[in-house]
Amino acid sequence: MKPDSPPDRRLFDDDGALHGIDVALTVATFFAIGFFLDRWLGTTPWLMITFTVLAGIGFFAKYKYRYDADMERHEAERRARVGADSVPEDHAS
Repeated sequence: MKPDSPPDRRLFDDDGALHGIDVALTVATFFAIGFFLDRWLGTTPWLMITFTVLAGIGFFAKYKYRYDADMERHEAERRARVGADSVPEDHAS
């Protein structure tokens, strides 16, 4: 017997801890890239600051768009549920 698979979403897709680790590691990676480029090019601290800010802006945009898409999906589900509940019984087929 095959176990039920979750509906087209990854396991732990909404887990806040994983999102936090994702943000922390990516920002740290961008910080490190900027740090080493600054040392190599002698531009300290400009690239380090630029890469860190770009990583932060990227994550803000990513989570903003994901939040908007999730809210639209939830609203569509709610409208469908409310619409199905409000159909009078004498008009139901």
